[in-house]
Amino acid sequence: MKTAKRIYTALVFIFLYLPIAVMILYSFNKINSTGVFGGFSLRWYAELFRDTETLTALRNSLVLAVISSLCATVIGTAAAVGIDKLRTRWVKTLTLTVTNIPMVNPEIVTGVSMMLLFVFGANLMRASGSVLGFWTILIAHITFNLPYVILSVLPKLRQIDPHLQEAAQDLGCPPVKSFFKAVFPTILPGVITGAVMAFTLSLDDFVISYFTIGPEFQTLPIRIFSMTKKRVTPDIYALSTMLFATILLLLIIINALQAYGDKQQGRKENRINRSL
Repeated sequence: MKTAKRIYTALVFIFLYLPIAVMILYSFNKINSTGVFGGFSLRWYAELFRDTETLTALRNSLVLAVISSLCATVIGTAAAVGIDKLRTRWVKTLTLTVTNIPMVNPEIVTGVSMMLLFVFGANLMRASGSVLGFWTILIAHITFNLPYVILSVLPKLRQIDPHLQEAAQDLGCPPVKSFFKAVFPTILPGVITGAVMAFTLSLDDFVISYFTIGPEFQTLPIRIFSMTKKRVTPDIYALSTMLFATILLLLIIINALQAYGDKQQGRKENRINRSL
């Protein structure tokens, strides 16, 4: 039974990571081929830094991902605190259900509906020219990132003592300061998880971006899609490899920080229990 479980787990990991491993391998290919490995070379990494259009699209994607993830993290954390404070059960359930809709809703439906909303709003304001651009895609990314941040922060809020903030206020701490001193450090791992998830989802999104982007702003997924009409050049393999390595390193650092925080919290609780 244990052998079967190990084989099954190994097959799952192979199916998940074999395509990425092949992409990484061919990013170092000496020749322009996806079927023959002609030797190890950094040629396509050098070509990547000479491709100005791809680098511009990468910069646009990074700027968009950073701003949208920060905005979604702030709004989503505040929304999670508000939802956690709700005392009427059916209101809380209804709010969570509405919050989860963007997650289960097909992306194409979200993209088309947001495009129609922006165009409808522009017609009401009688705006001239193209209404779609950086601001419309930013609003769209913040919108679909919010549920992921909320669902990352809510479990952390449920783990803390509900009277912790009240105790801080009884000791003379103002409401806002008591939240940042007593509650926020406890939910910080959930906030960081939500921010990282929002960043990666924004960086990766294609469908919603395709419907809400304007002609003057291009993200990396849109750039790669436009290249598929001809042929994706191997410098995109190099760029994808660099992005994968960056995200992997970021996740390792975050998990290490969370493990260290949990360890410190455990030591603190043990000291408190011994003192009692």
